[in-house]
Amino acid sequence: MAQDDDLLPENVEGYHVTEKKTIDEYTKLDAEDESLAKWKASLGLTANGTPYPIKAGDKRTVVIVEMALIFPEDPNLADVVIPLEDKDGSTLEKNQIKFAVKEKSVYDIKIKFRVQHEIITGLRYLHSVKRAGIPVEKADEPMGSYVPNTLEKPYYEKSLGATEAPSGIISRGLYSATTKFMDDDKTVHLEFPWSLQITK
Repeated sequence: MAQDDDLLPENVEGYHVTEKKTIDEYTKLDAEDESLAKWKASLGLTANGTPYPIKAGDKRTVVIVEMALIFPEDPNLADVVIPLEDKDGSTLEKNQIKFAVKEKSVYDIKIKFRVQHEIITGLRYLHSVKRAGIPVEKADEPMGSYVPNTLEKPYYEKSLGATEAPSGIISRGLYSATTKFMDDDKTVHLEFPWSLQITK
């Protein structure tokens, strides 16, 4: 997929990515440091659990299980859930995801994902929305840092916050979007296009 400058994360002045470490190295790191101990506990490094089984040959470190469009203010509207676990960017580009939303509807995007093999730091959700090729919205949402999932906690969920769909005759129509999941190391875990139709 072609590089889109709208899908680059914002740089935070003074922030530097630390050297990647294994789970074992993180566990043993500065055991006497109280603030570091709290950070490790927040990631779940101190919790015991059975590692989530990884499919043979699956080298992905972040697996996006599904993306859902939910309508928190209208119980009559059913969630739109798109399974992504067994799909890659090229498959999703050929079979583009399409959402339809009524104008002024309040919706939220919820991501369900799994981490495997290693700790992931600074995972981000980025998306760029365009209409007729003109950028109309850009999102750069930090999702956090995570340890690999266990059978006891088989996935993580992250809501991106409520958004109100635009309204009015000028706002109705088709919008194209591209979503990217990237971490502190600039590793892109999944990137795919989708479209949003704003209806009356």
